[in-house]
Amino acid sequence: MLSLRESDLGSLEGKWVLDFGAGAGRHAYWAFSRGANVVAVDLSMDELSQAPAYFQALSQEQTKNSIGLAIQASGLALPFDSESFDVVIASEVLEHIQSDYDALAEIGRVVKPGGVLAVSVPRFFPEQIYWKISSQYHNVPGGHIRIYRRSGLIKLLTNCGFRVYRTHHAHALHTPYWLIRCIVGVDNTKSRWYRSYHRFLVWDITKKPRITGEIERILNPLLGKSLVAYSIKAKDG
Repeated sequence: MLSLRESDLGSLEGKWVLDFGAGAGRHAYWAFSRGANVVAVDLSMDELSQAPAYFQALSQEQTKNSIGLAIQASGLALPFDSESFDVVIASEVLEHIQSDYDALAEIGRVVKPGGVLAVSVPRFFPEQIYWKISSQYHNVPGGHIRIYRRSGLIKLLTNCGFRVYRTHHAHALHTPYWLIRCIVGVDNTKSRWYRSYHRFLVWDITKKPRITGEIERILNPLLGKSLVAYSIKAKDG
């Protein structure tokens, strides 16, 4: 389940890409499949441990000699030289970090001037509803600690030296899923509503039918769960 659009991010062929807060590495794996040299970084080794298997499996299928690495590290103290990466992806991670400004400043340090940063965060409209319905949705260890408006995210990126050139919304089909979970109980996996919609999402993600893809594309501007922003680091630093 990707949040980014390749047409907005640009070609990754031969570029060095950092997946910041990579989790299990879905965006890292995707960038690797596009011929990029990828470093997946996350504070949690439990999820990150899955990424090397993805890289190994994909490297056996493709002829290009891309590099794929997974490293456990804090996003506030990245173990990389300044201006090391052409592209940084930070998907659904800033809302978990106490100091998002410091995290973006560190990203700004390691991305090259003129490099691209793609950020996705939960969208304000559905996120606000989830918070009001269920404290369990966000009030957990490592949970969401803030809600972003589009204007606020753009201002934050601008203050950290990035120029936003495009935004869009994604994952409209996931908005009802989280609404159902907040209503029936986030941990209530026995709910018929939850089980039915979960089966639908799994089917959609694995089969990728054209019709649901088109429906989601149409609904994203109105119901998209995620806000995605693409920005460029100023060449003058």
